[in-house]
Amino acid sequence: MSRSLLCALMALALLAGCSKPKPPDKDRPPEPQATQLRDAMQAPLEQARQAQDEARKAAEEQRAAIDAATDASSN
Repeated sequence: MSRSLLCALMALALLAGCSKPKPPDKDRPPEPQATQLRDAMQAPLEQARQAQDEARKAAEEQRAAIDAATDASSN
């Protein structure tokens, strides 16, 4: 009898320890948790965009230089 009473009290104590989670504050939005992962993924993409812009500018400058050299030699 004492074992079943002890088990019942233990079960009751364990159940009493569980409580409903508190809702988040409505005044303060939750902290973003994926910022480090997002930043780690966006950094190489941003570097690739910058490299693409630099390559595009270099190609435009090269075309302008070729056009200028062609115009100068044809005159």
